[in-house]
Amino acid sequence: MLTGPEAVLASVRTSGKKALLAELSGRAASIFAVDERRLLDRLTEREALGSTGIGGGIAIPHARMTPLAAPRGLFARLAQPVSFDAIDERPVDMVFLLVAPEGAGADHLKALARVSRLLRDRGLVDKLRATDSAEALYALLIESVQAQSAA
Repeated sequence: MLTGPEAVLASVRTSGKKALLAELSGRAASIFAVDERRLLDRLTEREALGSTGIGGGIAIPHARMTPLAAPRGLFARLAQPVSFDAIDERPVDMVFLLVAPEGAGADHLKALARVSRLLRDRGLVDKLRATDSAEALYALLIESVQAQSAA
C-alpha cells in the first residue's frame, strides 16, 4: 500500500483535524495522482459519518476514488497530537491515510483491516513514535507488513 518513502511523513505540523486532512489530501494527491479537492471532500464526508480515530493516538482516515487501480496508503507522524474525535477521546499523533479504488468493496475492507492490525501492534507503535526520519518510519512499516504477510 505504501508506494515508497515519499508516502511517509515524519513530523507533520498542523492545527487540527480539518487542517491535517487537507495537508494529507494534498500530499496524497501528488503521490497517487488523484484530485486533491475531491479526496478532501471524500475524507470529510467519511469523517462526518464517525471519526476514523481508532484510539491509542491513531487514526485511519479513508476514502474511495478513481482512477486508482489498487489501495494506496500514506503514513504521517505528527509533531504534536491533534484532537481527532477519536473513540477513546485521546488526541492523534499517527495517521495512516488509505485511498482505495471506487469499486473496491472487499479489497477496501481488507486493506483497512490490515492497516488496523498493523497499528494495533504496540511494539511497532512505540518504535514509530520513537523514530524521527521518514526513511526509518518507512523501513519499520515495510518490515512489519512483510512480517504480517508471512504469518
